[in-house]
Amino acid sequence: MDGGRDMIPPSWIAGLAAILFGIGLWGAITRKNAIIILMSVEIMLNAVNLNFVAGAFLHQDATGWMFAVFSIAIAAAEVAVGLAIFLALYDQHGTIALDEVQVLKH
Repeated sequence: MDGGRDMIPPSWIAGLAAILFGIGLWGAITRKNAIIILMSVEIMLNAVNLNFVAGAFLHQDATGWMFAVFSIAIAAAEVAVGLAIFLALYDQHGTIALDEVQVLKH
């Protein structure tokens, strides 16, 4: 199945993805800077992509690869929209620190 090469056990890949997801979740919850939060969400999406690709390789099925490609496309769109929102916030308020911006309160 693997052409004589040693494979990394799927549990290790899932563990690495869980660690990456935890780091991203921690960063998204604890940080106040909008750019750092956006990067933390990207880390979480990359952890999910790692699981998709590992599952596709393990089961020899292209479905996981297709999910990963769609997830990357959605992540790129999310970054584009997020950066546009952050530029508008910075233009209007002079900061992108989320604890100082109170746009939705009025």
